[in-house]
Amino acid sequence: MSVLAATAPRHGRTGLAGRLSNPALLLLPAALFLGFIYLLPVIDLVRLSVSGPTVSTFFERVFLVPLYWDSLVRTMQISLTVATLCLLLGYPTALLIRRTSGMTRTLITAGVILPYFIAVLIRTYAWMVLLGRNGPVNKLLTGLGLLDEPAQLLFNRGTVLLGMTAVLLPIMVLSIYSSVSRLDAALPRAAQASGAGPIATFWRILLPLTLPGMGAGFLLVFVAALGFFITPTLLGGPGDQMFAMHIVQQADFISSEGFLQALAVVLLVITLLFVGLAGHVLGFEFIWGGGKFAEGQARTGTSREAAAPRQRLFAGITDRIGWPILRLLSRLHPGWGRWTVIILGGGVIATLILPILVVMVISFSSASYLTFPPPGFSLRWYEKFFSDPNWMEAFWKSSVIAAASAVISVVLGASAAMGIVRSNIRGKSVIMLLLVSPAIVPPVVLGLSLYSLFLRFDLVGTIWGLASAHAIGGIPLVVIIVSAALQGVDKRLEQAAAVHGASPLTVFRTVTLPAIAPGLAAAAFFAFLHSFDELVLSLFLSSAQLKTLPLMLWADINYQLNPVLAVVSSLEVLLVVIGLALAGPVLARSRTGA
Repeated sequence: MSVLAATAPRHGRTGLAGRLSNPALLLLPAALFLGFIYLLPVIDLVRLSVSGPTVSTFFERVFLVPLYWDSLVRTMQISLTVATLCLLLGYPTALLIRRTSGMTRTLITAGVILPYFIAVLIRTYAWMVLLGRNGPVNKLLTGLGLLDEPAQLLFNRGTVLLGMTAVLLPIMVLSIYSSVSRLDAALPRAAQASGAGPIATFWRILLPLTLPGMGAGFLLVFVAALGFFITPTLLGGPGDQMFAMHIVQQADFISSEGFLQALAVVLLVITLLFVGLAGHVLGFEFIWGGGKFAEGQARTGTSREAAAPRQRLFAGITDRIGWPILRLLSRLHPGWGRWTVIILGGGVIATLILPILVVMVISFSSASYLTFPPPGFSLRWYEKFFSDPNWMEAFWKSSVIAAASAVISVVLGASAAMGIVRSNIRGKSVIMLLLVSPAIVPPVVLGLSLYSLFLRFDLVGTIWGLASAHAIGGIPLVVIIVSAALQGVDKRLEQAAAVHGASPLTVFRTVTLPAIAPGLAAAAFFAFLHSFDELVLSLFLSSAQLKTLPLMLWADINYQLNPVLAVVSSLEVLLVVIGLALAGPVLARSRTGA
């Protein structure tokens, strides 16, 4: 029972006053905001996609024109390949984190988490630097005599797969680690004490118990890859165009209305189909990485009964597929497994961190062009960045927009989190799914749907327009973080304050708010960072007079590569490091209290 509901009878709150004190009403502000600025534009997008002479006019063109059909098939293939690569590389990395301790575990975990919060544009730019003609990879290959002259390592399918895998790997590692970290350490020891070898223990104990995390990570990566736009545009060639890129290109043509929306709806429907399939198998909780909210003992028992078939399915898969492989692997020395985890996990950490470190070194280069290693070190590019009025204007506008977006996200998201955690409303998992659903909608689809609404209300190219648009993605972050913080608060403290006559507002102000304040601070930081890094929505909703820092960076990357971009990237990394250092204790405390 929530505190607000518990205190209602004591103060005689009945009728209208009692209903107004219901914590479920705290869901209304976020629901109204997302309903107007998120759901209605998406519905309007669907309406425009069927506004042709017949309902299927525009969709027939999508599926019958080879350019778009081939791009759709290519997108599915690339997304599936990237998800598979992330799974193969992410699993040993998660095991490596599990098997280490102390400072080693902290460093490895930081190596995974840090890139996760750095903008996709920054990480893609880092790969452009690393694989460029004057980059360290070409320098190494020519220095070893493997190449006579620098090779063209960019603008091909392999580079796209490498870049997308590196960008999405942290999602996979964190998803699998969430399953690995919950394993009872006594289970493998008991299996080995019963005579099972390391490989048999892995296949019969570890793998079945971590399959849900693997499935969640695979589907999250796959769905995210479907809407990718930035990385394939910068690293790929003409034959590597993904479906989202056509939506951005068609947006420049006024005559594309209707067909443009049909392209977006196709991408949205495919995304939702895979999310629905994943939700049916894994439960929709995989989206926000949490369990179902408690809604009574009967419901908990039902959920356990519903989970039993999935567990039997996972065990059956490992039995039918695994034994032939297990017999083959049992011939290997037991040390192979340990060294495989160390080598692959270490390689993943190096792949995630090395490009970022190279870019940070280049930001101090004395050369007038991108080259590694630098011929000398200088602060000339930092001076150029801070003395350039265009870069400074973009930086401050991004900061203002991000701050406004963070305020909107925290106010609405924290209120919604209170409503969903502290109320007795039914269907909490469904409500949570609706609140976090913007996180699974491809950004190009969301940007296109918002454009028509913003034109209607003259919000295109305005600070509050961009801040509101960015808040659509910030609210899910705040809801997830604050919900976790609220679930870690001891309800008995709130109830004790209520029993002693404190009003619901006083209970929140004196008990709940101090307990969740660190979580609110972390949520505010991540909402700010999400807006500060947002590029795709800004491409649709910005204007020539309102240029954000990601837009400036995007324009320069497309037309010229110079160390000023490395300066911007380094400052971004510094911002993330400071934020994570402040938020680390909060997140650790949330995990402990959950």
